[in-house]
Amino acid sequence: MKEIEKKITFLDAGLIQEILEVATVKEFPKGTVILKEEQYVKVLPIVIEGLVKVYSRFEDRELLLYYIQPKESCIMSFSAFNHNEPSRVFATTEEVSKILLLPVYKMALWLKTYPSLNALFYHQYNLRYSELLETIHQLLLKKMDKRLFEYLVEKGRLTNQDFLKISHNQIANELGTVREVISRVMKKLETEGKVKQAYNGIQLLT
Repeated sequence: MKEIEKKITFLDAGLIQEILEVATVKEFPKGTVILKEEQYVKVLPIVIEGLVKVYSRFEDRELLLYYIQPKESCIMSFSAFNHNEPSRVFATTEEVSKILLLPVYKMALWLKTYPSLNALFYHQYNLRYSELLETIHQLLLKKMDKRLFEYLVEKGRLTNQDFLKISHNQIANELGTVREVISRVMKKLETEGKVKQAYNGIQLLT
């Protein structure tokens, strides 16, 4: 647990010691669904290593909400726990991920006792609200080619890769559109020299 202790130094020292006594650390393979819609939240995650995608699903389509990076938690899980409601989202690992799982039965006491835990979740609220405003801005003002390219660049930054193993259908799900639109716009980006398409993914060129 010494390794975990070094990764969560942004929390109060007393809280870290309590967390190490009752929390668990699990490593999840890429593509593992760690939270489902309508599931009650029993643990709250703090990502130690890796990347987790949080999304909602409407019929047969998905909509990306946000990614959880190291030292971050899931504000939608926190909200569900705080209101004693089932989850309204799904969470899936985008790559092999090591996650610290905090038992929710401890959260009420910890939130009262340790300011740093409140600060963590207030920061998550602010972060996701800012992302929501940016998403609305993109939907209203940005053309799809700009949205798509910025999405690919951000995906590359988050995964530290310039070759993205992702399908047009996956991209369409995350951007809330259809595959045909993505395929058409991807050809435009390729013509402009910004990407190169392969059978198993997309190479970023700029």
